[in-house]
Amino acid sequence: MGQMIPDLAAASRASAAKIKSNGISNGINGAGKKCQYDPTFTQKVISATGPNANPRLAQIFPSLVRHLHDFAREVNLTVGEWSAAVDFLNDCGRMSDDRRNETQLLCDILGLESLVDEITSKQLATSTTQTPSAILGPFYRSDAPFLPNGTSIVQDLSPSVPWYEQALEDSAFLSGRVLSTDGKPIENAVVDVWHTAPNGLYEQQDSDQPEMNFRGRFRTDQQGRYALYALRPVSYPIPDDGPAGKLLELLDRHPNRPGHIHFIVSADGHRPLTTQLYDSRDRWVDNDAVFAVKDELVVKFEPREGDPQARWELGYDFTLGRC
Repeated sequence: MGQMIPDLAAASRASAAKIKSNGISNGINGAGKKCQYDPTFTQKVISATGPNANPRLAQIFPSLVRHLHDFAREVNLTVGEWSAAVDFLNDCGRMSDDRRNETQLLCDILGLESLVDEITSKQLATSTTQTPSAILGPFYRSDAPFLPNGTSIVQDLSPSVPWYEQALEDSAFLSGRVLSTDGKPIENAVVDVWHTAPNGLYEQQDSDQPEMNFRGRFRTDQQGRYALYALRPVSYPIPDDGPAGKLLELLDRHPNRPGHIHFIVSADGHRPLTTQLYDSRDRWVDNDAVFAVKDELVVKFEPREGDPQARWELGYDFTLGRC
């Protein structure tokens, strides 16, 4: 798998060298003549769709084909570059499993997931008071354990853990309510939360962490309240051991995400909310590698007094829109 990205770079360099040596630019071929591409080809592909096609697919497929074909013609895409791109996507798929989604990570660094999240949220919004959404990210796990309110998602913390001291310094108490857009508390809502360890790794990336470390699900009480112990989040780089990270390197882009805590908040009769909260102290909060930060989701942790389990605290209410 590691050979794919260099192949993509090699294909681009080979094409660029050929263009330079032959004086080809802007669709001018080696004979010095402007390339004439079949103007009817794209419509032939679109017209091949049958009368019983899926309605939504039939609606969006023509636009997809036009944009793809226009892109290929605009950049004079070569067979070598196209083949390397296919290998790239295949490698993303091969690296993806129930613990990590490399193809989704690719969408993140292209800004596509953040854009689709914005489109979906605005189309489905039923009130301006709803908490803004944010991307899911590639490290979500759907089966985090249910924990009692007021307990911790930090497992097996001891002085033998390399980041023990940082975990103590960043220990935090998170609490708040889950509300409907009319301001009423929602009982029995589920608050699913996860974040990295202080070393910047999610538990499925780190064999030294316990299973489901820094993950948990909590149910709200009659007043819609949730509470848990966690850590202030730290920034971390996107993994560079896969195609997505290598693409960032080729683009000369930094890989860093600001410190954040993931949430999925759900309740009967309401639209589930997928979002993230970003620590205002983080240097990358204004320069996120996946373009997911929203001003409304940047939060400030305050010092917490009289609690041996936490040095910081954060209060945050989530507001869900109705279905």
